[in-house]
Amino acid sequence: MKRKWDRLTDEQRETAKADIIYFFENKRDEKIGVIAADQLLDFFMEHIGMHLYNQGVSDARKAIDTRVDELRFDLEDLYNS
Repeated sequence: MKRKWDRLTDEQRETAKADIIYFFENKRDEKIGVIAADQLLDFFMEHIGMHLYNQGVSDARKAIDTRVDELRFDLEDLYNS
């Protein structure tokens, strides 16, 4: 069941769960199962996913604004030539 905050494809979810399981086994020497990895992924997606998404949108907006300013400068330079 997709939740409104879950923007991952099924393939991305499966990869993320495998990465979580790998992390616990290799970095913490703990064994967790697929259900625990799924719950952990859901927790982080619900609590920080939107913040990360919004930061990405904000970063993209800044990059676009910078590029538009550069284009305005170039157009003004062409106009005055």
